[in-house]
Amino acid sequence: MSNETKAVKSGSHMPEFLRRLFVGLKRKPSIIALIVLAIAFFQYSLNLTHISDTTAKIQGPGMGLCGFVTMLFSMLSMVCFLNAFPKRKKPVIPMVILMFLMFALIIFCDFHYCTLIDNARFREVNPIVIDKSTIYIAQAYNVLQNHIVIESIGAALVLLLPVYSKLLRKINTSITVEDNGKLDVIDISGED
Repeated sequence: MSNETKAVKSGSHMPEFLRRLFVGLKRKPSIIALIVLAIAFFQYSLNLTHISDTTAKIQGPGMGLCGFVTMLFSMLSMVCFLNAFPKRKKPVIPMVILMFLMFALIIFCDFHYCTLIDNARFREVNPIVIDKSTIYIAQAYNVLQNHIVIESIGAALVLLLPVYSKLLRKINTSITVEDNGKLDVIDISGED
């Protein structure tokens, strides 16, 4: 970038990378909620070994189904999200409703799975003891608790999308271009 170009672009109060980030967010503010939902999906899927081992150890009623539903609907909710908010169009209401139903089922399944872990740990007959060999049960419990929180934050961000998209639009990302004294030299008449 030459010194002349640097002199022309001025007046911005924020660094260029930050300005571009805010311009992108102003154009598509729904990306914030999508990133949170992707974080929830990766947090769950990267710790799926602990959840599978816990299911095999405890073998509670519906534990495998809860893990399957959570994994499947985590993926499908992101697909619904992408279809619910098409580019430069109004939101598709049936997809938004379907997405929130999936959020509710994911949170319910995570909560039910945690309840089954608690029941297995505190039952009177043959309770599950968490020690070095079964530490994965505590890790699975923590993963599910974190997943509930992150998924709830994602659902809240989808719900509050109209609010923070208006707030993002109020951020000034324009660049003022100053006259460097050479604008009178430019011939725009098209005559040779």
